[in-house]
Amino acid sequence: MALAPETRSDHQVPPHPRGVHGPPTASAARRTGLSIRLVSYNIHKGIGGVDRLYRPERIVEVLDHCAGDVVFLQEVDEGVPRSRRDRQVDLIGDALDLPYRCYAPNVRLREGHYGNAVLSRWPIDRWENIDLTIPLKKKRSALHARMTVKEGRRTARLWLFNTHLGLSGLERRAQVRRILAWLSRHHAPHDAGLIVGGDMNDVFNQLGPRVLLPAGFEGPKRPHLTFPASAPLRALDKVFVRGSLHIEGAHRSRMKLAQQASDHLPIVFDLRAGA
Repeated sequence: MALAPETRSDHQVPPHPRGVHGPPTASAARRTGLSIRLVSYNIHKGIGGVDRLYRPERIVEVLDHCAGDVVFLQEVDEGVPRSRRDRQVDLIGDALDLPYRCYAPNVRLREGHYGNAVLSRWPIDRWENIDLTIPLKKKRSALHARMTVKEGRRTARLWLFNTHLGLSGLERRAQVRRILAWLSRHHAPHDAGLIVGGDMNDVFNQLGPRVLLPAGFEGPKRPHLTFPASAPLRALDKVFVRGSLHIEGAHRSRMKLAQQASDHLPIVFDLRAGA
C-alpha cells in the first residue's frame, strides 16, 4: 500500500534545531555554506534493548538531545500491538516538532507493520521506497526522500537514502550496489548533496572501502560503535555523503538514557553543504 507523504505546510518550522549541538569542529568565522545535522537511529520499535519495555518517551528524549535537522529512523512501528498500535512516525515527529516526515513499511505483521522513516525540519519535496530485497532473504528497502534546504540566501538540494540492510556481507554489498544503480538511472542534479545511511549492519566495516568510497562517497574517519547500546562492540550504523555535502564532525550519543532506550545508539553527523 502506497502511503502519502507526511508533509504539513501549515506548521511553522522551528528556526533552529533543539538541544545542544556539541563542540564545533571548526571556527564558525571560517565556515561558509549551509550546516545540516543528520541523526540516524534504529529505535527498535521503542522497546528497550535490555529491559524490553515499550517506552517511546525515552526515544524522544534521546533524539531531542541529539538535535537533528533531519532524522533517519529504522524499525519504526505502525499499528502493532507491542507498541500500543502507535503510529510512531507521528508520535516521535510531533514530540520533536519535526513537521515534515515520510514512512514506508518493510515488514508486514499479522497486525500492523514496521519500516523506515525520515523526519525533517524542512519540507520533503517527494519520496519513494526502493526495494532492496534479495531473493530468499528478509524484505529490505531504502527510503528515498528529496528536499530543498533554505536558510536565508543559502540553498541546498538533498537526496537522502535511509537504509536498513541485510545480515550477510554479500547481501549488504548487493543492496548498496542496487542503490548506486538506481542513482545512475535517475541522475541527481550536479549540485545535489547525496546521503546514504542508516542501520547498515556493516559488521566488518566493508561497505565503505569496497563499495561506497570507490563510488565517490565520503565516510566517517573512524567507525562509531553503536551495537549493542548497553555495551557497544559493533559499528552497524553509518552515514556516507557525496556531491555538495561534506562531513564536518560525527559522534555517537553518550547519553546514559540512550543505552537503555533501544538496542542501538544513535549516530550524529554534522554536515556542510556548499563551500
